[in-house]
Amino acid sequence: MPSILVIDDDRSVLHIFKQVFKDSDLRMLTANTAAEGVASLVGNRPDVVILDIMLPDQSGLETIEQVFRHDPKVPVIFITSGGTSDTAIEAMKLGAYDYLLKPLDFVQVRALVDRALEIRRSMQVPVRVPEPSAVSSDPADAFVGRCSAMQEVYKAIGRVAPHDVTVLIRGESGTGKELVARAIYHHSPRAAARFLGINIAAVPETLLESELFGHERGAFTGAESKRIGRFEQCTGGTLFLDEIGDMSPLVQSKLLRLLQEQRFERVGGTETVQTDVRVLAATNRDLEKMVQAGEFRADLYYRLNGYTIKLPSLRERGDDILILLEHFVTQFSQKLNKDVQGISPDALELLIKYPWPGNVRELQSVVKQSLLHATGQVLVVDFLPEEIRRSRRTVVPGGGLRKGGLKQLEHFIDESLQAGAEDIYADSLAQLEKYLFTRVLNHTGGNQSQAAKMLGITRGSLRNKIRTLKITIDQVVSVDEEEAASAASSASEV
Repeated sequence: MPSILVIDDDRSVLHIFKQVFKDSDLRMLTANTAAEGVASLVGNRPDVVILDIMLPDQSGLETIEQVFRHDPKVPVIFITSGGTSDTAIEAMKLGAYDYLLKPLDFVQVRALVDRALEIRRSMQVPVRVPEPSAVSSDPADAFVGRCSAMQEVYKAIGRVAPHDVTVLIRGESGTGKELVARAIYHHSPRAAARFLGINIAAVPETLLESELFGHERGAFTGAESKRIGRFEQCTGGTLFLDEIGDMSPLVQSKLLRLLQEQRFERVGGTETVQTDVRVLAATNRDLEKMVQAGEFRADLYYRLNGYTIKLPSLRERGDDILILLEHFVTQFSQKLNKDVQGISPDALELLIKYPWPGNVRELQSVVKQSLLHATGQVLVVDFLPEEIRRSRRTVVPGGGLRKGGLKQLEHFIDESLQAGAEDIYADSLAQLEKYLFTRVLNHTGGNQSQAAKMLGITRGSLRNKIRTLKITIDQVVSVDEEEAASAASSASEV
């Protein structure tokens, strides 16, 4: 039987907790002082501790340190009447799961304790991801992953690094293109020279030419002195040009000449500057289509494409996500002074099923955010960012109207008119309702109360529509089209 320990000298608080959980199977333990509370903790091993900030013998902020010495995994919820930001921040810094403000709200108390109990249960059965392959402290070897696609990347780096050729690194944003560029550099004959990188998309078009090639004094308004550009700074070394597809036609032309002749002129100058730079370029854009559309020079594309390395998206890397999770949890736990050692089954399932549009960079960010929220040794669903938690309930219309729904409805009406249909009103209404209800439920993550409020109808009316339109809400909200077709055509208005 799960248990909860309430450490508070206020009888009204103890009464509230007994009332809130009187119909549950929760065992209630109480203590009036910090000393009694710690003794009860040692003897009873409760699943959740409720701790008042102000106790007769010492403060709750001091007591929590004693609590964690005996049970570092127990979720602690503070109770405070002050509600000052300093108190809340200090409590969370000490490892509290959350805090409640007096006067206590029954619904909030129940919801918060239920979540804390779920966390406690998850901590008892942690799921540990597989051990990653050994990772060197050398930044050139900081890759994590064993899938076949990444093995091909490693081989490609090994093949091309020793040869002084231009490399085009391709892949979606966040897949690690700069990491590949650094690996090539570290394993190349130019490793003793400089490595510089520049994100083309981050530099205003009017300044990019000067950034790369430099300028002479007076070359343009504001050019009060000579500037040495990246190509000149990097002579003998390696220059990484990220987001090469965002380069303007003028700069493309000048880059082409540099790649052909290793020569260029500064902006506003006539002196030819000789350089010796190895260029590594990266893009997430379709350069072939840009060439066909006249947006990117074909001759520059062929120059850059001396050797291509294609990075897989995280969606294509299979079980590598488990290895990456282990790696980042370990890495950020040390940096953030956390003791997280595993991931709960529910949280792991969400992380594996999430599509990761931002790839490894997004995964890295999610782990860091989750660890900042984490208390205890296990990452649970409550600690994950909102966008990950909401992915549990995704609405899939299963037919009907999706994006561009109004255009589809117009097309449906036109076809019905041409066919001489007699039930256009009912059929069109059913199509529109399917689109509307699945769209709103998707927005609320399957929360029917919130969806009903947004739609301006009662929850009962929403439930009736869900049944009529054959919408099912589980891990996925979907519409059974074959069953819904006949029922929806006779649906009444909300």
